[in-house]
Formats: sequence, structure tokens, C-alpha cells
Amino acid sequence: MQPGDRVRVDRGDVTNEGVLLPSTTRDHLVVKLDGGYNVGIDRTEADVEVLESGARDVDEGADAGGGEASEITFDSDLPTISLISTGGTIASTVDYRTGAVTAQFDAEDVLRAVPDLAGRANYRGRVVANILSENMDPSIWRELATAVREEIESGADGVVVMHGTDTMQYSASALSFILDSPVPVVFTGSQRSADRPSSDNVMNAVCAVEAAKADHAETLVCMHATQSDDACALHRGTRVRKNHTSRRDAFETVGAEPLGLIDYEAAAEAGADGEAADDAIEWNREPIARGEAADGDDENGDTSAEVGFYPDLDADVELVKFTPGMDPAAWEYLDGKDGVVIEGTGLGHVHTDLIGRIADLVDDGAVVAMTSQCLEGRVCDRVYDTGRDLLDAGVVEAGDTLPGTAKVKLMWALANADDAADAMGRDLAGELTEESQPWR
Repeated sequence: MQPGDRVRVDRGDVTNEGVLLPSTTRDHLVVKLDGGYNVGIDRTEADVEVLESGARDVDEGADAGGGEASEITFDSDLPTISLISTGGTIASTVDYRTGAVTAQFDAEDVLRAVPDLAGRANYRGRVVANILSENMDPSIWRELATAVREEIESGADGVVVMHGTDTMQYSASALSFILDSPVPVVFTGSQRSADRPSSDNVMNAVCAVEAAKADHAETLVCMHATQSDDACALHRGTRVRKNHTSRRDAFETVGAEPLGLIDYEAAAEAGADGEAADDAIEWNREPIARGEAADGDDENGDTSAEVGFYPDLDADVELVKFTPGMDPAAWEYLDGKDGVVIEGTGLGHVHTDLIGRIADLVDDGAVVAMTSQCLEGRVCDRVYDTGRDLLDAGVVEAGDTLPGTAKVKLMWALANADDAADAMGRDLAGELTEESQPWR
């Protein structure tokens, strides 16, 4: 029997019938059932009958559904998109020994796994990391930013970063501060692995490539806009948050509509013809123009403009959340930190018993920034006595900056800004709005 054969597998009282897939271990068979799901079976327990030979052409590099692998060719009429892989569900398979999803594919494997990407661009594949995103850290952010810079300086017209969804918002924020890119940098991932019929990997990957070809120079997160396969939302990297554990439309722009929406059907049709999908994108707000690099003085859309690159990060920053009844001693580990971001309640408050601890941190040289646990609105510590006492203790208001983004920003500001405390109150990469307003 060979991958692609249709087989019946008997094991005790259980019978499975489907298409034999390549296995990642010698001890297990992998069968794609007619319902679309895959099952791993211990070979020692299996009685296998081949029902039909070569029923489907399944290749190691093909998609989980047995589709043809895309051929990586060069077409001088197409833009060049760099696919940078860090791991995550979009670049993962099921480990049939444990049943868990593991990151295993490099960027070119992902390209072959999504044949719909063929003909849309010339691709370059690069692996920065092969991890699940909970293992991401500032050192990998720097490696990722360096890789993106090198790809752009080597002529890439856009970059797609494939990333696990759990910490994607942090990495997108980091690159938003580290890079002033003259071309699009688009993060994408998937909530559900490629072996599942409800996987979102194909649509997200296609829309991300089309967004990377479009006329802008934003750092974006491109993920499902709804639970249907109709559109992807384009979120600014510093204003996005994962708000659901498993829904395909888990990501939202906080405090506003997404920066833009990309119609999947229109993008798929345009890309299949080798055309740019700009008409498929509806921008809710004006994005940064392509070609505007660090100095911001390139008005001609020149994608060869210099990449602004500020990779230094001070990792000695903590994000802490205040909750009623917490022990002030729990904050003793913050002593000696260079920076602290607090998720306060409401307008930015903590228990009065903690204000002395915060004053001590500031006196010791730490920058302490206040954000809010509320998903909408901004901190304002001038309304209540507690807030005024926090300001007197040296707390810096971070406006409506998201707590996770504020942590990344403070890491960057401590390493790059002349006055990190002042920088936390100013907008640097679209993370801080001048005023909070109701949005349509």
C-alpha cells in the first residue's frame, strides 16, 4: 500500500475507510476519512485492505486534502513576496503519536500546502523559528525584524509572516516599532490546522499575500473577518487583539473598525489572474503609503526606499494586572525592573495600598505606565483622588494603548527613546489615538 491508496482499516470492532496519507512516524498509519478529518492508527493493531490503488495523488508537500503541490517558479511580471515562517498552526501538522498539533513545516512547505498561492507572486521562503507562539520572546522578535529587513533590502515587494495566533499581536506590535518599512508587512496564521475541514489557513494565506501586494506600507494582521469564508480583516499591528480562543474571526481592532477589509472572492479571482487585488480591499482609514520609509520623505512610492531599523529592546519590562484583594507583596518581584506596565481598573486605578509600592519603583528608576483592563476607552488619572495620587507617584498615562502593546512599546522606548516616559504618552506607530470616539 502507498499514500493515495483507498484503504479499509479494521482494528477490533472499529473500521475506518479513507485515503492513506503520508505518515510522520513508522509506527502509525494516517487515514483521511470521507468526512474530511484525519485519524492516526497504530500499525500493530491494524488489519489493512487496499480497496483502490492510487485513488488520489497525495504528495508530501501537498495540502492535507490531497491537492496538487504548487510549483515555485519565477515570473518577471509578478511581484516578489517573502514568506517568513515562525511556526504556529498555519505551519503545523498533527503528531499522530500524541494527537497534538505541532509546528513542523518551513515556509516553502506552507506554500506547497496552499496551492491557491500559485501564480499570485514570486515567492521566497525563509524560516526564522519553528515554534508554537507561546514560546515567542524578544530575542526572536529581533531575529524576525532582521529577516524582514533583509528580505525587503533584497527586493521583496511585500512580506508575509506566518505566526501562531496566541501571541501574534505582540509580535506585530514589536515589528511596528522596530521597523519603518517601505512595503507591506502582513502577519497571518490560522485558528485551525490544515487537516481540519474548517481550517482557515488557505483563505488567510491568500488574503495575506494579496494584502502584501497592495498599495500601502502598514504592518498588519490579516485574519478572518467573520466566521464565514467571505472576507479577511486587515488590522493595524499595534491596535489588534485576539479576543476569542478558537473562533476563526478571533482578532479585532480595539476601539475602531479594522483598518481595512479584503474580499476573499475578489482577491482570489484577481490573484489567480496575476493581477493586484487593490480593488478587493476596502480601506476604512487611509493606510501608510507604500514607499514611506523612516524619513517619511519619499513621495514617489519607491519601494526601494531605505528600511528604518531600530532593533534594540529592553526585555526587563513586566506587565501586571491589578485585581481586588491582591497582596501588595505579590509585586515585590518588580523591584529592580526597568519598566512596568499596569493594567488598572476603569480609568486606570489600583488599590491605594499599592501606590506606595509604585512610588518606590519610580524612585528606583523604573518607568511605570498605566493602561486599562477595559477594552474600550482610555486612562485618565485626573478624575478621581486615586488617579491623582498615582500621577503624584510618577505613573505615566498610556492613553488608550492596549496593555500588551504598551509592554512592547515600553521595551522599545527604554532602548531607543531619549525619554521613555514621554514616549509612552505619544503615538509612535498608530498605537495611541489622540482622542477616543464612538466608531461606526
